[in-house]
Amino acid sequence: MNSLSLILLQAEKTAANPMNSLIFFGVIIVIFYFFMIRPQMKKQKELKNYRESLKKGDKVVTAGGIYGRIAEVSDRTVLLEIDQSVKIKLDKGSIVRTAEDLTDQPKP
Repeated sequence: MNSLSLILLQAEKTAANPMNSLIFFGVIIVIFYFFMIRPQMKKQKELKNYRESLKKGDKVVTAGGIYGRIAEVSDRTVLLEIDQSVKIKLDKGSIVRTAEDLTDQPKP
């Protein structure tokens, strides 16, 4: 046998077993799940729990970058006080995090 026929025989052996490629794709899918999908689902769950736990007086930041204090909470919306007697009504989905660095300004 010459070397060309040995190479062709070896190629037929590896191509004849589709299980190798299925295992490879399975491993890729598992890695993708644990490094991409699962952490994103965990983050979304934490954000949902945070939004459900909002209460009056919490200092928050909206997705648009508006800092304020929650004046009122309903099922789907919040009333956000952004200045003295300036309130806006927002969907809870627009609140993204707490505003720990929001300081109370002295009143004139």
